[in-house]
Amino acid sequence: MVPGTAIVRKAPSGGALVKAIAFKRGITVVNITSDRMLMAHGFLARLFDVFNQHETSVDMVATSEVSVSVTLDDTRHLDAALADLQQLGDVEIERDLALICVVGEQLKYTPGVASRIFNSIADLNVSMISHGASAINVSFIIADQDAERTVRALHKEFFSVLDEATFEAPAARAQTAG
Repeated sequence: MVPGTAIVRKAPSGGALVKAIAFKRGITVVNITSDRMLMAHGFLARLFDVFNQHETSVDMVATSEVSVSVTLDDTRHLDAALADLQQLGDVEIERDLALICVVGEQLKYTPGVASRIFNSIADLNVSMISHGASAINVSFIIADQDAERTVRALHKEFFSVLDEATFEAPAARAQTAG
């Protein structure tokens, strides 16, 4: 057995709140702002239809009363989609971003988890957050250049002391590898 991360169907029960931290570089955020969106029936359907027509998958979504932000990791068809998106409102594109994902059990229902995450990276700008759509993760967008520093800070916050019921101790790994 080679030491590393084990991906299993069900996480072992233990005291560790966070089980994994992952990140993906090369993320683009598309912001669409429109006064017509306010209380407009079908706006989101039209917006996602544009991405569908241009065969572009959306990873993360954030909305307010007059704007929608979506993340893309594949922008091959974005230029073609821009004209259609601009019919819906003002479009702003942000490139060179990274998606950070903190994964655990019942994060949605754990008081203080968001505070721990964002206090650990308080000196960095977070441009988009997704929490609540899934009980097991908190995802957010930062500048690509800050990805490694962010992951290190989160590791320090959540993995400085490892819960051996959740994470195999290095000595135990060495014994099973031999």
